[in-house]
Amino acid sequence: MRNFVVLDAPSNLGLRPPAPGTVPGCHKLAGALREQRIVERLGAREGGVVVPPRYDRGDWREGDGVFNAAAIAAYTVKLADRIERHVRAGDFPVVLGGDCSIQLGASLAMRRIGRYGLAAVDASPDFRHPGNSDRIGAAGGEEVALSTGRGQQDLTDLEGLRPYLRDEDVRFFGIRDHFADEDDECLELAALKVPLVTVGQLRERGPDTAARATAQAFEIPELDGFWVHLDADVLDPTVMPAVDSPDPDGLRPGELIALLRPLLASTRCVGLNVTIYDPDLDPEGTAGALLADVVVAAFAQS
Repeated sequence: MRNFVVLDAPSNLGLRPPAPGTVPGCHKLAGALREQRIVERLGAREGGVVVPPRYDRGDWREGDGVFNAAAIAAYTVKLADRIERHVRAGDFPVVLGGDCSIQLGASLAMRRIGRYGLAAVDASPDFRHPGNSDRIGAAGGEEVALSTGRGQQDLTDLEGLRPYLRDEDVRFFGIRDHFADEDDECLELAALKVPLVTVGQLRERGPDTAARATAQAFEIPELDGFWVHLDADVLDPTVMPAVDSPDPDGLRPGELIALLRPLLASTRCVGLNVTIYDPDLDPEGTAGALLADVVVAAFAQS
């Protein structure tokens, strides 16, 4: 029996403001999912909250690198401390974000412990870095690149542990098909031979089959386990419009559950992040209720 622990990581430091003078609302994700009784429904223990620094980009301008970098670096260390403690104790952390930059905390924690893989379930690969883009700034769209050692040193080499993840230990699921054909990030990943399974490919292979193959691929002696990162924008915007970048042709809820179940059921899986859902964009709370249902169903064994 796994010891699930729900830990809040309500950081929005890695996203651009939705409008001048505002801050991203994804820091309310954890509270919204708690309103859906996710802790009780998972039979989880209470893990508390890792409080982030204040969102303040100061006088940042395009070309200055990653905004909120010092705050993100400090938060990454704090979050890694908590995640590391739970994983070493044999707990299974379910980390409620927050934007995708919280994955840096999980990646750093894993790197401290050993060598771990990442199964990123996301509409886009978040692999933007200075080598493939001139629009660096939002760590929430760059966290996989940063975790694999690409980008500015104050985020990629915390504690001298660069890279937190090796390229060959990363897998992507749910990338929009049109990204794979034209996006510079996806083209670079293809050149690096990093496995990337699009929505269309998932439907051809079957999400359950694809996930089982990846879980098995992670069962190698060189790896100590793997982490799952779930970005709510992998879902189609007809059911999940409350994200910062809603792109059409995403996964349906049943497909996402079928994908997540074999990954989360693997004995090598050590934790899960849930990110990007923005309650400010979901006044009726229907998208948040759906996301909670998906997460709970993904842990249920069929």
